[in-house]
Amino acid sequence: MLERPVPRLFTFFSVLGEEEKSAMLINLAASLSQGNHHVLVIDGDVASTGLLTRIGLRHDVATLQEVARMERPLGEAMRLLPEGFSMARIARRAVPSAADPQAGRLAEIFDSLIEQAEITLVNGVLAADQSMPVPTMEMGEIVIQVSTTATSIKAAYVLLKNLSDRIGRRPFSLIVNDATEAEARTVHANMAQAASRYLAAQLKFLGSIPADDHIRRATGQGRAVMDVFPFAGAAVAFQRLAKRFTLAEPARGSYGMATDGASLGV
Repeated sequence: MLERPVPRLFTFFSVLGEEEKSAMLINLAASLSQGNHHVLVIDGDVASTGLLTRIGLRHDVATLQEVARMERPLGEAMRLLPEGFSMARIARRAVPSAADPQAGRLAEIFDSLIEQAEITLVNGVLAADQSMPVPTMEMGEIVIQVSTTATSIKAAYVLLKNLSDRIGRRPFSLIVNDATEAEARTVHANMAQAASRYLAAQLKFLGSIPADDHIRRATGQGRAVMDVFPFAGAAVAFQRLAKRFTLAEPARGSYGMATDGASLGV
């Protein structure tokens, strides 16, 4: 019998705007789905202008927190989108913290959903106490989204330091927006050097997405760029990025987290 793929978990943090982060998750999930991968997107944001709104889901969809409180059934918290991936939302009013009364139950539900998917992409948002809503999010790959501007790079380094201080020494990965591959690798090289020297943190390079107005136009329609503009440069870039998420095979561990000090990346 064929062995089931090890579930992979990627939690995304961004120093860019909500539009850029949402576009990244929507387009990456759609690209992975087109490659016949079972993809789940979990929205950790509670903003009314967040990821759910941008892809046209109604705000009366049940949240995983409501399921944990036994207020709604799990079936009302999951939605299969036309782009081929499924989606769920953690909470509605406030990002739950590790001290939340239902934290254990929420973690169980979160983990069970990850086990059913091949790849899970999480729109990562920290709670008020700077904890992650679910401990498992700390065990998977943590991806930081940045651009080439000095302000963005500085903010990304601060974010990396804060995450590293909380989680401890572990690998992180980087995606660079509005950049050519060469520009992105330069940003990564500079950040990786600083992260290694001052934080003892390993920073892997995952890829780049070029500046392309087709992304904004497609996101404005609540659709993925490869569905609306399949030959756009951004569509090609997302397809390339999706392959990088799946080609490298990590050492076996919890939710795709490497056990030998390596990290899924390129």
